[in-house]
Amino acid sequence: MVRRPTVADIARIADLSVATVDRVLNGRLPVRQETAQRVFGAAEQIGYHGSGLIRRRLEQNLPHYRLGFLLQRPDQLFYQDVATALQQAGASPTQFRATPTIAFLANQTPAEIATRLAEMAPRVDAIAMVAVDHPAVTAAVQEVEAAGKPVFSLLSDFAAGIRRGYVGTNNRKVGRTAGWLIAKSAKAGKVVVFVGSHRFHGHEMREIGFRSYLREAAPELSIIDTQVSLEDGALAHEATLDLLRRHPDLSAIYVAGGGTEGVITALRDEGMAGRIALVCNELNPVTHAALADNIATAVIGTPLAALGASIVNLMAAALAHPAADFAGQTFLPFDIYVSENI
Repeated sequence: MVRRPTVADIARIADLSVATVDRVLNGRLPVRQETAQRVFGAAEQIGYHGSGLIRRRLEQNLPHYRLGFLLQRPDQLFYQDVATALQQAGASPTQFRATPTIAFLANQTPAEIATRLAEMAPRVDAIAMVAVDHPAVTAAVQEVEAAGKPVFSLLSDFAAGIRRGYVGTNNRKVGRTAGWLIAKSAKAGKVVVFVGSHRFHGHEMREIGFRSYLREAAPELSIIDTQVSLEDGALAHEATLDLLRRHPDLSAIYVAGGGTEGVITALRDEGMAGRIALVCNELNPVTHAALADNIATAVIGTPLAALGASIVNLMAAALAHPAADFAGQTFLPFDIYVSENI
């Protein structure tokens, strides 16, 4: 018969006295948070039956933050994955408790963003969102910040100098990397860039980096007018079919924003596997299949677990230390996927 773990076992693993462990288990006298964490860790390690009770007592003494997140379209696989990562990040901290509230924006209009931000602000302590960079959004952010609610930009920057900080990839480097990948894989001809909106700062920075690299390193590739998808797969699909009809010498596509699924569907339906280089963003079932089928050349991915952990910790730090200075931008390393490493 397997022996049931005891208080003495917890004390031995945690390198504490039995009396100290007993105080933690029974909530007697104040105990330092660090000590209680050691007891909880030891109890979890040996499978002590009362570890759940220890966790509840620990959580009662932790600061509790209500964190709000405004994401883009809920129908997009990427933002569904972002929401999952944020939920998981909210459940992970041990120094505070976080309750995430996640909402999605139906469109990118500044008026809707400002309205949804104002609606969410009274219900949470801090907000992070994916939004276009527009004066109306900046004014809304300024109001929420003035009310003592920190606002962070997520994935694409906005309201620089007013929002508390930015968390995401270095989008100019993402664009230059896409340019390098296209230059190495496309034959001479025309290249097109898709952005979700010219108001998405992140998409603009990616396009700037992409164009900059090709100007320097691949003059044989001619970039034609930028396509705006509004993050809509159907619009991107129609635009891609139109481009294929009008530009038989189209040799590469870079999707710097949303609408990737529509571009992939159009290339697949027109039998363009291996004939047009495609670089897009975020690994999901659609882009994974596109890599495997030689529709996509490469996928540049955001590390979503790191994104969730970084933004949740920054929001908590801003609430715990309202007067502290924060780095204006937190850049996360990005991933590169090709057919051989998926």
